[in-house]
Amino acid sequence: METKPVALQAVVEPQEIVSEKKIEFVSPKKVETTTNEPKISAFSLSSIRAKKALEESNKSYVKEVVDFPTEAFTETEMLLQWTNYAKRLGDKGFKIMESLLLINDPVLNGFNITIELPNEGSKLDFEKELNGLLGHLKGHLHNHDITIDIIVNESFENKKNFNDQDRYNRLHEINPNIELLRTTFGLDLNA
Repeated sequence: METKPVALQAVVEPQEIVSEKKIEFVSPKKVETTTNEPKISAFSLSSIRAKKALEESNKSYVKEVVDFPTEAFTETEMLLQWTNYAKRLGDKGFKIMESLLLINDPVLNGFNITIELPNEGSKLDFEKELNGLLGHLKGHLHNHDITIDIIVNESFENKKNFNDQDRYNRLHEINPNIELLRTTFGLDLNA
């Protein structure tokens, strides 16, 4: 007994389209599909064989392995690219993220970069830009094994200690006339 191909018809329910108090009825469209293969029941042995054949054909597909570059780099190269990325963010107007990147120098351990941040809020802001930073570092340092660890240190303090000479030098950078003031009144920094 021969099986003949059967044309299948799908019936689409009429839909209402409402627009500005008008109701229009869209007539159902008949979709005709024809297949040359006999219809297979989902509960038959032949459907099980077809599923197994499909699974085996999917298994034979081998995913191409792409080797990303993993060149060695130094901590100074990493710091240079880190500050370049921070400056680029600052130029775009992301001053908070720029300050988070420059708040503390990151430490390099192999291909793992560790950054210390002062609080959880800073960590959340940093994590929003983490993918962009990683992409920049991986691309410019030619190493796709780079990872970044974030350490939150609530007792973080600015490590700059200012003595009298440092304060004077900073004021002298701002206003060179301070030297005239110091010599006029005979001020001594060591007193």
